[in-house]
Amino acid sequence: MILFLLGIAIVYVLTISWLIYGFTKINKFEYLGLPPKTSFSIIVPFRNEAENLPVLLESFSKLNYPTDLFEVILVDDESEEKFQIINSKFQVTSINNIRVSNSPKKDAITTAMQIVKTDWVITTDADCVVHKNWLLALDNFIQLHHISMIAGAVTYDCNNSFLHHFQQLDLASLQGATIGSFGIKKGFMCNGANFAYTKSFFQKLKGFEGNSTIASGDDVFLLQKALSQFPDKVAYLKSKNTIVTTKPVNDWKSLFYQRVRWASKTTSYQSIFGKRLGLLVFMMNFGWVYCFVLTFLGMLPYFFVGLYFLIKFGIDTVLIQQTNKFLTKHKIRYLLLSSLWYPFFSTAVVLYCLFGKYEWKGRRF
Repeated sequence: MILFLLGIAIVYVLTISWLIYGFTKINKFEYLGLPPKTSFSIIVPFRNEAENLPVLLESFSKLNYPTDLFEVILVDDESEEKFQIINSKFQVTSINNIRVSNSPKKDAITTAMQIVKTDWVITTDADCVVHKNWLLALDNFIQLHHISMIAGAVTYDCNNSFLHHFQQLDLASLQGATIGSFGIKKGFMCNGANFAYTKSFFQKLKGFEGNSTIASGDDVFLLQKALSQFPDKVAYLKSKNTIVTTKPVNDWKSLFYQRVRWASKTTSYQSIFGKRLGLLVFMMNFGWVYCFVLTFLGMLPYFFVGLYFLIKFGIDTVLIQQTNKFLTKHKIRYLLLSSLWYPFFSTAVVLYCLFGKYEWKGRRF
């Protein structure tokens, strides 16, 4: 068993090192010198977001981009209270979601597509804030590259609590794996809070056909479909100007259900690399929990569980620090404590995925 665990650790280190290398292969893009000419439709699915939407719309009003070149489409997914749009500087349309599948968010994007008139569509979430150069950087990137789909970065607006910084470190590892996978031509993941593609490309891919039974995944399934059919048309935009900031959740139960929702998509991935990476990460985390329990019972020596943890902690720290430096100005906090707790948390998430249900926006899936 010790040899097996060491074997997993070696493969894990090699794989994460490959992703770290891939991260460096994606060049930063901060060029803003071209006059804007791309028209965008920003689609925002929402449910009961009356508190967050004004903040998002305020960030749109500060965009360094001509207001006649973008519109906002809010898609209301059966909110309990209707959101009122007040005196906007740009075009905002609010429509009701038309539910036809088990996925409210995919339905919302599909509903919005029926009234989109621009070439490019961007999806984001109601609890986000965008950078003032978000659209300008996207426009310049589009003008310089012949692509039809762009994935971008997302970070958290954290307070000083352990819960918030735990989420930021987890997100940093996910974003690092995302960017790194694009760098090694194995892209498999993105975030729907910062995801752009042309309407014609969405139609060519037949939208969300084939995965509408899965509640979430409006981002990764569409991305993987695109990469499998038209890999040269998909790019990752590594730019500080396009990082979207979102809110972390404020209690452990909500975080657990959120991560269950994220993890539950993995078995339906088209990407073989994505599936194998997910399995490897689970085995590494489960291996640490297994070693800890055996050591506690006196069945393994302390030096082995310590060595196993140091191997995982060391390589994870390199990926997290590298990514966190790109995502935010804030220093890493609670790294050691988070690294000790994360294997137990993630193992529980994966095991729960096998049989449990989760809550999302007041619904159970």
